[in-house]
Amino acid sequence: MRTVLIKTMAAIAMSGALTAPGMACDGLRDGPRAIVVDVVDGDTIMLDNGLKVRLVGIQAPKLALGRDGYAAWPLADQAKRALSELSLGQRVLVRYGGAERDRHGRILGQLFVGENEIWAQQAMLLAGLARVYSFADNRNCLSELYQAEARARADREGIWAGEGFYAIRNASKPLAILERTDRYELVEGRVLSAEQYGQRVYLNFGAQWKKDFTILVERAARRLFEQRGIDPLDLKGALVRVRGWVENKNGPLIEITHPEQIELLAK
Repeated sequence: MRTVLIKTMAAIAMSGALTAPGMACDGLRDGPRAIVVDVVDGDTIMLDNGLKVRLVGIQAPKLALGRDGYAAWPLADQAKRALSELSLGQRVLVRYGGAERDRHGRILGQLFVGENEIWAQQAMLLAGLARVYSFADNRNCLSELYQAEARARADREGIWAGEGFYAIRNASKPLAILERTDRYELVEGRVLSAEQYGQRVYLNFGAQWKKDFTILVERAARRLFEQRGIDPLDLKGALVRVRGWVENKNGPLIEITHPEQIELLAK
């Protein structure tokens, strides 16, 4: 497996698939340059200046990392190994596109590795060892990251090779989605109705809103939709893919905090 991962990451780096840093995305600010001295998991590294960096914009399969009762996700070891092969011992540049630290004190940035400044997030996505995972205060580069994820999914790389843990859920099967409560999931389906109650918008995927899958758009998220000239009510009838944490609130629900969590697949 180690040899396969080395070849995979090397092939990605040499194939021309990786985006040069100047073309990666606009509006990034240079942060620290340092050497990677440890790889915690598939999306977190330690630098020789003492900083812990969370690769913003992606979520790799999670390791248990000593947490009681927490089972590692499938392919978590492979993801850590792949990021290690790419970055461990290398000089890297962190670039910021939004909030620079999270509540845990970790640096949040896009990571560029070595002299060629290989974009680590893109590499992990192309290898099928991460999913796009964004935040309302860190939304840069998402178009490019979504493209990388889509390519890996089409090529059935890594987590997209048939591993049921990461399967895209069908919005018309709410009971199956409920089984994934408190997990980060991708759900696809057609919006049956879009309704506003006060400042909230509900996108319903079934006729029984107390049982069927629903997307909730709160007031703060609506403002971000408005900034992009989008009205979530216009998504009625659209085929979409949404990603987020599944909650059990009158059936399975994903609350979104920013419009990039929804991909429009077809009207």
